[in-house]
Amino acid sequence: MLLAIDVGNTNTVLGVFEGRRLLDNWRVETSTRRTSDEYGILVRQLFTHSGIDAGKVGAVVVSSVVPPLQFNLEKMSERYFRTRPMFVGPGVKTGMPILYDNPREVGADRIVNAVSAYEKHHSGVIVVDFGTATTFDAVSPKGEYLGGAICPGINIAMEALFQNASKLPRVEFARPPHVIGRNTVHSIQSGLVFGYVGLVDGICARMQADLGFPVRVVATGGLAALVATESKAIHEVDEFLTLEGLRIIYGRNHAS
Repeated sequence: MLLAIDVGNTNTVLGVFEGRRLLDNWRVETSTRRTSDEYGILVRQLFTHSGIDAGKVGAVVVSSVVPPLQFNLEKMSERYFRTRPMFVGPGVKTGMPILYDNPREVGADRIVNAVSAYEKHHSGVIVVDFGTATTFDAVSPKGEYLGGAICPGINIAMEALFQNASKLPRVEFARPPHVIGRNTVHSIQSGLVFGYVGLVDGICARMQADLGFPVRVVATGGLAALVATESKAIHEVDEFLTLEGLRIIYGRNHAS
């Protein structure tokens, strides 16, 4: 079995694969203050809760945008799963040329998503990932990573509005009844939901025009489903895009 770990700035998503099959997945808060033992015990408890034998894990693969956690995750993997983890980064075979000015600058999660989406569709794709940042990544029909765009994430925007406008409340990210809000909560929800839909559709349209070839737009991340229901650009939501990408990249580095 393979344990795949995607460490984001806000949340960490874990998935366990048996061959190509995702047996289960979990989402926990990312915390740089959590020790390797705390991570190890937490992960083993998640396995126990799902009725999965943690002792059968033979490999661990990690994508992380939080460098301070690397040491603790290495120790956790070695102590609790008796294996050295593979971190996606420079020197790891992804099977995808990175046509960025400095390939080392591209976040591991963005490469993993691009590899996963291209492997699934084998065509030009744009991946929209709704994480701490909202990222857009373009892949050519030949499977080359071309670059993309980075915007503040939805939760960052919500929190900034609450923190910096003293009379505005925190609200749930949910579709309001009307675009023209008739109270403060609905007005904020309208701005957030339809504002981000407009942002996504606008950037995807500009990317499509710039690329000059047909693309499939794939969305992932915690808030992808709600935005996708309103978006004209997004073709599909793939909740497990990053975990699948980690499985694919691990396989490319450990082909038997």
